[in-house]
Amino acid sequence: MLRLSPIQKEERCIPQVHLASAYLTMREYVIQAGFAWEIDWQDSRSLSQLTESEFLAESAWVILSSGMRESVVRRCYEGVSQAFMDWASAGAIATRRAECEEKALRVFNHLAKVRAIGSMCERVFECGFHSILQRIRTENVSFLQTFDFIGPVTSFHLAKNIGLDVVKPDRHLVRMASAARYPSPEELCKTIAEITGDKLSVVDLILWRYATLNPSYDALLTLEPGR
Repeated sequence: MLRLSPIQKEERCIPQVHLASAYLTMREYVIQAGFAWEIDWQDSRSLSQLTESEFLAESAWVILSSGMRESVVRRCYEGVSQAFMDWASAGAIATRRAECEEKALRVFNHLAKVRAIGSMCERVFECGFHSILQRIRTENVSFLQTFDFIGPVTSFHLAKNIGLDVVKPDRHLVRMASAARYPSPEELCKTIAEITGDKLSVVDLILWRYATLNPSYDALLTLEPGR
């Protein structure tokens, strides 16, 4: 059941009923395109259940994704994972870091990113995963940005993937927020979350995935002429 938010938005923001309808249309589109599993996966993400192996895997995915299309990363990710011992443990990878990096370079020829993954694994091993987890809880995305190739935007990508309920302000969501006349992707997603009850990270995922599937993705959120 939709719940209209009592929070007053800017006068020229898209009406909340229109916004809710657009979001549900996008949601159904994404599901029909075969990505229901992705929505379920994002909804199930929880920092309290995060394991060391999952953290290594998700961090590596985001490092590889920096400045690259998802489809490119997806093609090589399995090979990189195998090179890094399928993220068995930070300790195991740190012990054989040079070997892991050498194997990964055969699959993904980007020395700086491969070394960044090796450095991340070694840091988790040296600090201990429990310590890393505590710093994520207390420092949020600012701590994630202390890893190489995890920047101001990609830190939100990693945060979402490990269970923090945040919005990644990437170019697609910035364009959507602009079309709907919202000041930021976070404000847009917060309003949708308040109306629908979906998690922020799920709203983010649905908007982003819809954008990757439909070149005219912002059309549903554009105000009618004269408003």
